[in-house]
Amino acid sequence: MIPTDTIIALATPSGSGAIAIIRLSGPKAISIASQHFESISGKVLGKQKSHTIHLGYIKDSSAVLDQVLISIFKNPHSYTGEDIIEISCHGSHYIQQQIIQLFLRNGCRTADAGEFTLRAFLNGKMDLSQAEAVADLISSDNAASHQIAMQQMRGGFSNEIKNLRTELLNFASLIELELDFSEEDVEFADRTQFKELLTRIQKVLKSLIDSFAVGNVIKNGIPVAIVGEPNVGKSTLLNAFLNEERALVSDIAGTTRDTIEDEIAIGGIGFRFIDTAGIRETEDVIEGMGIKRTFEKIEQAQVILLLVDGSKLLTDNQKLKNIAVEYEKIKNQNPQKPLVLLINKADTLSEADKEIIGQHLNNINYLSAKTGEGVEALKNSLLEFVNTGALRNNETIVTNTRHYNSLLKALEEIEKVQIGMKEDLSSDLMAIDVREALYHLGEITGQVTNDELLGNIFANFCIGK
Repeated sequence: MIPTDTIIALATPSGSGAIAIIRLSGPKAISIASQHFESISGKVLGKQKSHTIHLGYIKDSSAVLDQVLISIFKNPHSYTGEDIIEISCHGSHYIQQQIIQLFLRNGCRTADAGEFTLRAFLNGKMDLSQAEAVADLISSDNAASHQIAMQQMRGGFSNEIKNLRTELLNFASLIELELDFSEEDVEFADRTQFKELLTRIQKVLKSLIDSFAVGNVIKNGIPVAIVGEPNVGKSTLLNAFLNEERALVSDIAGTTRDTIEDEIAIGGIGFRFIDTAGIRETEDVIEGMGIKRTFEKIEQAQVILLLVDGSKLLTDNQKLKNIAVEYEKIKNQNPQKPLVLLINKADTLSEADKEIIGQHLNNINYLSAKTGEGVEALKNSLLEFVNTGALRNNETIVTNTRHYNSLLKALEEIEKVQIGMKEDLSSDLMAIDVREALYHLGEITGQVTNDELLGNIFANFCIGK
């Protein structure tokens, strides 16, 4: 599977900019670049040391395409483990394409999505979980997802899996050895130590599996649904969160007829706020469709904010009772989700008003979406719903669904082995389950892999990485 050709791709975003970087990797990267590079100092590119930078011109025959800086990274001390050339040229789209087309005509081919990182994996520069972390790092848009991706790319997660697999492999070898002496009824694997190892592996796997609940929301953002009756200030609250006029605000009830979503980072954690259509009885078909989507978003959300117009509560005692009923209804339908009752337009309420409201409603949070009063306190409250303890303690957190599924399968096989030991099953039967556990752990780091798996993973990368 080790490639022998030389690939090329634009490593910076396409379009015009100050500079662009074009990357070549492969056995002929330096020789191909040398054919079309004229150093200002007269140096021969192929004779220069690794990790050096050289100023000169890229030329197509006698025509100068651009003045560039060329960086040399010689194997095996490069990102891919191959010879790499990086050309820093001016950011004109025309110049980029002229240089790339020149090299394509002279021995290079266009890199596939993620092929540079795939080559790094195939050449042993990183394992599969580290390679996947590269994509996560590129897409990270808040401090928490960046921290997790960096930890995984530096090998924190893969080292933990490799250590477990090595210990299990040692015992598996002893069990396999017992099969060769089955007629002599001997045991090479100490059963007491084996039980202790299985218990420890089970504990670690469960901890990693449990961390996925936190890792998944950190990676993808925590969906927060803002719900309530029409014209209570839901869109104004969304705008207050984002500090911009993202949603249309009007005194006319039913202005928001579809869901509006946007994401911000609070305390390094991504929150995806969903402004929903106001819940009410309506004959308007379009508004009715929006209200239907509101209930769908409540199902998808992990936190629900029930917003109430505080200025109207004191003029209608029935409304106070209706809000209490609505709160309990949403709570009963979503018992596992945090539900926050927000009384908006707190700037219009006196302390006496709040005391009257407090006699009918519990767990109240007051704010004014218009003035911003209470919005920062609400942001801090939202952080309390996220278990960031593992993140603060720099513990391993699983964010990848593929890893999560492999961990579940490995745990299932480990528990089968534990049951087998309790029931005193023969070594050959336990060996089958141990092999399966080793297989699933190996899938995570790439010690066990296939072309289809690699194709699925690297197809999600950007070209040039």
